[in-house]
Amino acid sequence: MSVLERKDIPSAARIVVKVGSSSISGENAGQIGPLVDALAEAHGRGAEIVLVSSGAIATGMPYLKLSERPTDLATQQAAASVGQNLLIFRYQDSLRRYGIVAGQVLLTAGDLENPAHRSNAQRAMERLLDLRILPIVNENDTVATHEIRFGDNDRLAALVATLVKADLLVLLSDVDALYTKPPHLPGAERIDRVSQGDHLAGVEFGEAEASGVGTGGAGTKASAARIAADAGTAVLVTATTLVAEALHGDPVGTWFEPAAGAMTRRALP
Repeated sequence: MSVLERKDIPSAARIVVKVGSSSISGENAGQIGPLVDALAEAHGRGAEIVLVSSGAIATGMPYLKLSERPTDLATQQAAASVGQNLLIFRYQDSLRRYGIVAGQVLLTAGDLENPAHRSNAQRAMERLLDLRILPIVNENDTVATHEIRFGDNDRLAALVATLVKADLLVLLSDVDALYTKPPHLPGAERIDRVSQGDHLAGVEFGEAEASGVGTGGAGTKASAARIAADAGTAVLVTATTLVAEALHGDPVGTWFEPAAGAMTRRALP
């Protein structure tokens, strides 16, 4: 079967969506509702949806009376412990409108690199999807050390997409696409498509997001997109505010072409 193209997104049978901390916490916590609306629409047409959501630390910060993301590991873990519970509640409260049940899955990148842990995670995820549960995956921040500091779950999302053999991975952030240089700089041009083998030579990704709650940036998204695309999953990088358009197959964001023949893609009937 041919590889997934942007126009084929409405027929994609298994989709992983990743959202960053700054998009669904603090003053942007209200974006959870529209995000759930878009996920529920895709779920309603028969697609299997997995949500990889950052935001536990950011959600927990106000309850620890923290105005900035903590820098020490113990406080990060404490904020994550409080925030994860609240984050899942907010998602389930919004999903209830559609009769969709969420399942919480906490992983570390290391879990997906350990064969036994990976097999267990894969079996659990497959069963959740079979039962039409919407898995919500997050880094297990209370025990993790690496991903708390690097990647903002972009790499984890790519590993999850590979684990479940997703047809599509959508990486959401505050920016509508990847650009040839930081988008606020003169001469920055939107990158519409990244073909297999394109190493994006000359692209300047700049620093990670400066939101104060997230840790990822355009560079981590490009790296994560390569992991998934090389494994055969198409990837779209765009803004959280454009998630509905993205899942409709509209010409938004940056499209990473999946490797041909890496896996057989599924399609809705």
